Amino acid sequence: VVLSVGNAFISEWLSSYYAEDIRNALRLSQITESFTLTVDPLSASSNGHDKPASTEVSAPANPTSNNHQYFLQHSDVVLNSKYTFDNFVAGPSNQLAHAAAMAVADAPAGSYNPLFLHGAVGLGKTHLLQAICHKAMQSGRAMNVLYLSSETFVNQFISAIGDGELDRFRFKYRNVDILLIDDIHLLANKERTQDEFFHTFNALYNAGRQIVLSSDSPPAEIPTLKDRLISRFKWGLVAEIATPGYETRLAILRRKAEARGIEVPEEVLGFLAENIDTNIRELEGAITKVVGYAQLIHKPIDIDL
Repeated sequence: VVLSVGNAFISEWLSSYYAEDIRNALRLSQITESFTLTVDPLSASSNGHDKPASTEVSAPANPTSNNHQYFLQHSDVVLNSKYTFDNFVAGPSNQLAHAAAMAVADAPAGSYNPLFLHGAVGLGKTHLLQAICHKAMQSGRAMNVLYLSSETFVNQFISAIGDGELDRFRFKYRNVDILLIDDIHLLANKERTQDEFFHTFNALYNAGRQIVLSSDSPPAEIPTLKDRLISRFKWGLVAEIATPGYETRLAILRRKAEARGIEVPEEVLGFLAENIDTNIRELEGAITKVVGYAQLIHKPIDIDL
């Protein structure tokens, strides 16, 4: 598709800020999503001069850049650069969830659709969801990734009803390649929002788009969740992230210490891993506190400290 504009400024502006919106519009034609901007000054003026040769300016074609631009414009989550697969410590407690998340990032809507991750607070659900975003957007393929919290979905749905913009709301959520929603259990007791998400789920699934959900409990244990949603959440893979065992906790502590460039004695790491068995955030907080305290009082890190 060739779009004619009046000057180079307009061409550059469209290329920089609206390229992905134009591609999304063209994608609906199911014919093409590629376009070229042609600068034709006489299309915007009638100054009587001879028509100069038009200059073609191609829109940016870097998929990774476009993927990140789309994510920034539409998602309500700021990705943490540390939440990647390389920084995730896999062990028996999370091995299935980790492997499934990597498979989803490599081949969206392949073997595990939907992917439903559940587990207690601080065990790595958000880390895996963000790792999927990082890897999918850097795959070299055009990938519209939308990641948000369940609370945002609910609030935007309510606003769309009040503003009479349900069509725009539905277009946003049903025209993505990967939809990731954190804390889906917050849909409990929200019947009308559950109905809307049911239809969004069906639209994405039938179109071959990937759905990734996280929750603090498995689908059947989410209170007041409608049976038809529970059934659909089980269509793909439901993977639990359990509390990490001692070996995994020790590996996590080693990784956190290395990330800070601090050498922590093995006996100290073992002491922390043995005494903190709740979740990963507690482990990270512990290593941060020990390292910070040692630096403040200028003492070596040891068991006594």
